[in-house]
Amino acid sequence: MLPLYVTSGEPAGIGPDICLSLAARIDERPIVVLGDMNLLRTRAACLGLDIELIEYSGREASSNQGQLYVEHVPLSEAVVMGELNPENAPYVLEQLRRSAEYAMSGKSVGVATAPVQKSVINDAGIHFSGHTEYYQEFAGVERVVMMLATKTLRVALATTHLPLRAVPDAITKERLHQVIDILIQDLKSKFKKEHPHILVCGLNPHAGEDGYLGMEEIEVINPVLESYRAQGINMSLSLPADTLFTPENLKDADAVLAMYHDQGLPVLKSQGFGEAINITLGLPFIRTSVDHGTALSLAGTGLAKSSSLQVAVDLALELARH
Repeated sequence: MLPLYVTSGEPAGIGPDICLSLAARIDERPIVVLGDMNLLRTRAACLGLDIELIEYSGREASSNQGQLYVEHVPLSEAVVMGELNPENAPYVLEQLRRSAEYAMSGKSVGVATAPVQKSVINDAGIHFSGHTEYYQEFAGVERVVMMLATKTLRVALATTHLPLRAVPDAITKERLHQVIDILIQDLKSKFKKEHPHILVCGLNPHAGEDGYLGMEEIEVINPVLESYRAQGINMSLSLPADTLFTPENLKDADAVLAMYHDQGLPVLKSQGFGEAINITLGLPFIRTSVDHGTALSLAGTGLAKSSSLQVAVDLALELARH
């Protein structure tokens, strides 16, 4: 069977640590970590882990327990745990490039990603705003949608990594149509929700309070939502975000569409941080990710939790079965 690739991410953070935890698994297809073989070997020794690292050569079966398939990506410079080094930014991007190329060319079913540090890649003089945008550009698709999910809640974002002051201008009718089309399509195709029920956050406090607290709901958001409701889509109009995320409202919802990053994600992460995952909708391949950062101070300590990566791999494998 085709492999699932896992990028090990920022080498000075916990990415290598949590990737090593995958050696405890036996799956229906190969799981292959993209990373420097020597880095992974050193980190395993630091953590007191007895893991056999095997250079991946196209095997179709899973590795055994205590083994980990690795595709060697060479570091630019030696790593000091917890210390960012811009010289290793190309190493991180090479992991992403290979994972995208393999998925696009049909050599893999997709990718699950460990965390990267956006700042150090930009410090290296390389513009980088995130995994989501990188894979979107590589795949050549006009729009993708970031969605985070726990076992009980899915939150999709109309905008992603933008300064807050740029958000209102970015929320256009065209963008909302693109995002909602992708969200509906992937809820149906990837998550098998034949008639998805979607709740939508307003942009402004109290969803604009009939225009007294902003006109975006009246002029932009609700007209778009009305067009979907007219087609029989089970979708709310703009709802106040401060009351949308209550158990009563969420009990029958398949997904929530939030207007910006810090509107929807704090609620989701407070419910399931460490067990939530990030899914990129709208790509021609599967991409899931952890819901946390590089946690530089935890690298090599044995305190990093791998639960989010485990769930990200689980979901990627589940989506690959469909």
